Amino acid sequence: MFVVLLRFAGNKDAADRHMSGHQEWIRRGLDDGVFLLAGSIRPGLGGAVLAHGTSLEELDKRVRDDPFVAENVVSAQIIEIAPGMADERLAFLL
Repeated sequence: MFVVLLRFAGNKDAADRHMSGHQEWIRRGLDDGVFLLAGSIRPGLGGAVLAHGTSLEELDKRVRDDPFVAENVVSAQIIEIAPGMADERLAFLL
């Protein structure tokens, strides 16, 4: 399981130009079943994605395909989590 932090970077002003591609990238991750959740980091610091069912290498490639990452709108950090306990609603992650 992974948390991907997408923090605004040097080219933040280009976000509007690349927003549709970024949103499509998120939709593709959700449709593929790799992304479980995507949302904003408040207040206006960027975004975050919860991912699972993939390897670090595959996720790294997927993240590099995000137009926001490719165009330096955000910088990406991938944090790997080894789940040990979960609420029963999230037991599928164990």
